[in-house]
Amino acid sequence: MRILFVGDIMGRAGREAIQHFIPRLRQEHRLDWVVANAENAAGGRGVTPPIAQTLFQSGIDVITMGNHTWDRPEIESILADDRVIRPANYPPILAGHGDAVFQVGGKTLGIVQVMGRHTLAEIDCPFRTMDAVLGKMKADVVLVDMHAEATSEKEAMGWYLDGRVAAVLGTHTHVQTADERILPGGTAYITDAGMTGPRDSVIGGKIEIALKRFLTGIPLRVDVADGDAQFNGCVLDLDEKTGKARSIERLFLLMERAKAEKPA
Repeated sequence: MRILFVGDIMGRAGREAIQHFIPRLRQEHRLDWVVANAENAAGGRGVTPPIAQTLFQSGIDVITMGNHTWDRPEIESILADDRVIRPANYPPILAGHGDAVFQVGGKTLGIVQVMGRHTLAEIDCPFRTMDAVLGKMKADVVLVDMHAEATSEKEAMGWYLDGRVAAVLGTHTHVQTADERILPGGTAYITDAGMTGPRDSVIGGKIEIALKRFLTGIPLRVDVADGDAQFNGCVLDLDEKTGKARSIERLFLLMERAKAEKPA
């Protein structure tokens, strides 16, 4: 099973990069499934139903979310869709679900998202949540989006799940790490898959506003940057018989865009 996992989609630049690269990558890498983190797809915060539909039409099969899941209240109308997965360790009274199983080429793919707790929401333990999900999930291969701020928490999750899932892929920090590997137990791992969005930015935001925040300490809202786009992610080759990973390949691609200011 060959899967593309796309790092956090950020604003219009990220959405245009998705439309540009996904059809080509599906052919070049003979992909069976595409999963993308889209919690920043709508102006840097959350996703709207029309944007989610555009992403699906562009060739993405499943989108994962994160701490910005509920930034757009209109997302409530699509959280019941199996193709939209929010962190599983949020309280169960909230709409949506944190895991789902899909039929992919005659085999089953389980997708789970959990969110770290360091500097993020005070929610249920992601490690115990993963134990509970894996205790009931029946799938040939399982892919985990570990949405967290701390690299230590992501690495700990990789080791905790090594040999129990096919892949643990970090999201949220928007800076792609160069530590992709297959752990000893057969689990593919990367601390952060990166960001699909504006290249000349501070984690996707306008540079001048981000600098002003750091220089003054004023909590300004950072708008999504414009300009050329980067596409970050990784291609996974997963063994349906063993539930382990054969390989993980990191992707970093660039796309030129018109420089004119557009809505994010």
